[in-house]
Amino acid sequence: MTWALPAIAAILLVFAAVSGRIAGTPVTAPIIFTAGGLVLGGVAVGLIDVEATAETVKLLAEVTLALVLFSDASRVRLTELRAEISLPARLLGIGLPLTIAAGFAVAVVVLGDLAWPEALLLAVILAPTDAALGQAVVTLPVLPSRVRQGLNVESGLNDGICVPLFLIVLAVAQAESGAIGHGAAAELVAEQIGYGIVAGLAAGAIAATVLVTAQQRRTIDPLWAQIVPVAAAALAYTVAVPLGGSGFIAAFVGGLVFGTIRRRNADDTDESGLLDGSGDLFNAVTFIVFGAVLLGPALGHLSWAVLGYAVLSLTVVRMVPVALSMIGTHPRVPTLAFLGWFGPRGLATIVFAILILEEHEQLPHEQLLLTTAIATIGLSVLAHGLSAAPLADRYATWARRHPRSEEQPARETG
Repeated sequence: MTWALPAIAAILLVFAAVSGRIAGTPVTAPIIFTAGGLVLGGVAVGLIDVEATAETVKLLAEVTLALVLFSDASRVRLTELRAEISLPARLLGIGLPLTIAAGFAVAVVVLGDLAWPEALLLAVILAPTDAALGQAVVTLPVLPSRVRQGLNVESGLNDGICVPLFLIVLAVAQAESGAIGHGAAAELVAEQIGYGIVAGLAAGAIAATVLVTAQQRRTIDPLWAQIVPVAAAALAYTVAVPLGGSGFIAAFVGGLVFGTIRRRNADDTDESGLLDGSGDLFNAVTFIVFGAVLLGPALGHLSWAVLGYAVLSLTVVRMVPVALSMIGTHPRVPTLAFLGWFGPRGLATIVFAILILEEHEQLPHEQLLLTTAIATIGLSVLAHGLSAAPLADRYATWARRHPRSEEQPARETG
């Protein structure tokens, strides 16, 4: 642990020095951070020698996901997305449940040692997507707006949707393994969801009211206005956890409430700079730690079954449900393939894996479950990172040459 922080700081400084050069190239930030952590981790050089179950690792992961959930939720503008809401609604309402079902079925077949609750838990862990792993896909202006916004909204919302599902399935898996009773599992889930929602509603409303009132009375300094969203995310999380609620659900609900009240009652000033910067910093450190303390050790437990599931999870398990969710919209094949491929697995899955490691009630096949999830993330970081920029450019070129038919604007997604 002595040299862990200096090593992490060194990776951040190296990346900062070349960040402008690599922007838009196949070498993405998560690739560099994960590779840096892998090289400097305990399995290789040994500078970042931290246990995956260490409290600092858990705290880092939880803070990162809470900030990202709050930030993503605070940006939800359903009124502005109404014209293009059909695509993310299909991806979340149809594609996400089908992805979980497909992931469960494939896990039962490919990873036969997993009990059915563990197979379902693995499917839920790998269901949320992370747009940061393919940043070019959601930031390239020349991409069709509907596709770009659809993938961005899907990534922003499916983390929050999967959190309660994760809590429920984890409790079921623990109950089935005899670690806790079924009644205790149901009570635990109800408390985590219920208190999480209550804490999020309260924190989001209080923080937004403070910001709006202070801005209207001109009593707040612009710098401190940027601190309010960060404090709101922290308030939501830290109120929920002592009550027995989920801090992640609280952060997501708090972001929804904060963003809604903020937009309705204040000017167009954007106070998200510090929140976004903090989220980016913690996200970077999380991927460094992922490479060092999760991916490195997991490489020693790889098997053909694990690698096979990882490949299927990033392809068939994602692409077939996306295709089924688009039935009736008549999408063009390149659009369908593009939507299906860009479902990277990242931050939420990392946090879910760490939370399972932190549980005192171990699952019977926890090592296999976690190795599969970690291997899938590692493969996604590499595959989606390397393919994001070139495939986004190629798809954008195709979309310009084959514009959407104006005769069927509501039926064409590409």
